[in-house]
Amino acid sequence: MSPAANPIQVGGGAAAPDIDIKAMRQRARQDIESGAVTKDYEADAPVVIRLLNEALATEIVCVLRYRLHHFMAKGILSEPVAAEFLEHAVQEQEHADSIAERIVQLGGKPDFNPQTLVSRSHAEYVEVESLSDMIKENLVAERIAIESYRAMVHYIGDKDTTTRRMLEQILAVEEEHAEDLSSLMQGMPR
Repeated sequence: MSPAANPIQVGGGAAAPDIDIKAMRQRARQDIESGAVTKDYEADAPVVIRLLNEALATEIVCVLRYRLHHFMAKGILSEPVAAEFLEHAVQEQEHADSIAERIVQLGGKPDFNPQTLVSRSHAEYVEVESLSDMIKENLVAERIAIESYRAMVHYIGDKDTTTRRMLEQILAVEEEHAEDLSSLMQGMPR
């Protein structure tokens, strides 16, 4: 066995998989224009890029809806609710940026085309008047995002751990948003 392919001993004496450093170095020089997508990438990159572009559209629509609701919130209870909408808008924009960056890493192009944004988004852009309806529509959108991200995480599985981790982190924030909105909705007069 060459020194480059020696098994590495880890806690408890279990052997880690053999890593052939020489072969790995050779593979890294092949298809170098593929960037982060190496030969051992197991996911279907075009499908993952399509899913991520749908998630990107969803996040952008959510940013726009949250910002609209932030500025349109009115009434005695509106100040803390508007602040929550703005906070969520900022976080949704961060999600959009992370997703766009990952699309590029996978060799794709983030689709920011405003003409098709709403049709690619899983969530809807809904304009409503009352504060309670704004909370409700944002909660509905968060629940859609949660279900969408869970489906993407499930589809990707272990085939693309970087994308899966990113989606899981976004999913955790979306769940926090849903909980925040649910609490706000419970505090609204009936």
